[in-house]
Amino acid sequence: MWNPRGLILAVLALLVQVSVVYSVVLPLERAFPLSQPVQLSQLRARDRVRHSRILQGVVGGVVEFPVQGSSDPFLIGLYFTKVKLGSPPKEFNVQIDTGSDILWVTCSSCSNCPQNSGLGIQLNFFDTSSSSTARIVSCSDPLCASEIQTTATQCPSGSNQCSYSFEYGDGSGTSGSYIYDTLYFDAILGESLIANSTALIVFGCSTYQTGDLSKTDKAIDGIFGFGQGDLSVISQLASRGITPRVFSHCLKGQGNGGGILVLGEILEPSIVYSPLVPSKPHYNLNLHGITVNGQLLSIDPSAFAASNNRETIVDSGTTLTYLVEEAFDPFVSAITATVSQSVTPTMSKGKQCYLVSNSVSEIFPQVSLNFEGGASMVLKPEEYLIHLGFYDGAAMWCIGFEKSPGGVSILGDLVLKDKIFVYDLARQRVGWANYDCSLSVNVSITSGKDQFMNAGQLNMSSSSIEMLFKVLPLSILALFLHSLSFMEFQFL
Repeated sequence: MWNPRGLILAVLALLVQVSVVYSVVLPLERAFPLSQPVQLSQLRARDRVRHSRILQGVVGGVVEFPVQGSSDPFLIGLYFTKVKLGSPPKEFNVQIDTGSDILWVTCSSCSNCPQNSGLGIQLNFFDTSSSSTARIVSCSDPLCASEIQTTATQCPSGSNQCSYSFEYGDGSGTSGSYIYDTLYFDAILGESLIANSTALIVFGCSTYQTGDLSKTDKAIDGIFGFGQGDLSVISQLASRGITPRVFSHCLKGQGNGGGILVLGEILEPSIVYSPLVPSKPHYNLNLHGITVNGQLLSIDPSAFAASNNRETIVDSGTTLTYLVEEAFDPFVSAITATVSQSVTPTMSKGKQCYLVSNSVSEIFPQVSLNFEGGASMVLKPEEYLIHLGFYDGAAMWCIGFEKSPGGVSILGDLVLKDKIFVYDLARQRVGWANYDCSLSVNVSITSGKDQFMNAGQLNMSSSSIEMLFKVLPLSILALFLHSLSFMEFQFL
């Protein structure tokens, strides 16, 4: 059995052997006067404040973000989280988007941006003059010479502000200027080890928006890009050792949606991994085939070949899922052939639909997307069908996949929901597993799998205490030992 007192004595003995002792006299005062009784809760509260100060800027922590939103295109059709920026910090609702790199929020100077949102959230605007730590990225900054998302940074004549302008896959776009300012977050090292941390990051301040971004029905404060580019927040924090070079999400599909988003690695035994296609800006995977009801569809392999630029992109910023034409038509035909004796096939607004009297899970087949490395993504009927209401007393379900207008297949929230997804940038792979995203998850606090905790509950596992001595810096180790000795004194 592990003996904390013996370990403490051993560490102290080692420190005594290597230290040089100087005679220094310092005046000491009690934080709590002897004349007043002290409750244990007071000591714990004081220690929590102290620990938070000591752990400011600690490396190797996990950052958890709250998740709201839903994959249902008739409710919200997107997932978003909250970030705090500036000094004093201001909170912004931003869409979670693995298909782009940049974090941007709407500037107060935006000329045509929505002023209210049909999502029932209050829109906030970033004002550089109201943040004491905000700094414009100038045209002389090395950042301004780099290329961002296929669009070069710009320096308009007569301006010294480094600007950007880029377009998303749905045709919407944004332009603005880059800002240096403070991001606030909690770096979590366990149930009682939470550091109120900050980091200086670069993000965009949008002054112009087009397409769906300019509409009010699903307006939001900005977009949180989680791509692999150097300017994504995950890359900025990981390059300084603040977080691991991996992030994970679990997007809840049922009820009100929501879920879990962490800068760290979710651990789940059933996760399967597929390697990323090298030298691609997005999370591109090699899809090898599609199985419906246990039968591999007859699809020309060239439809998915990387050599033909036919990779499959994982994109949380896309609501539905898109298949290349060579795969889409056989897929729809296979589904229809499998269920035609149990449902009434029909067409609605150009989509293949079905009138269903029973539960779709009892009638429709299981679908598997088979990726490189032997990793299969198993889809339930609710992950490739969407419910479009009722007709003649029967529920109408339609194929939720769309035919891709280009040569690239895109996996959107329809198939990403109700699964753990791990984006391991360090190992250049993406992993997934079916999961109930209303439950807590085990999360590694290092880039390996030797230490973990629960996001949501944030309970550190009993086996991870020993690993703290391998991970934490000496100053925090000493603090931890002090806490152990204090606890031992109180309860022995």
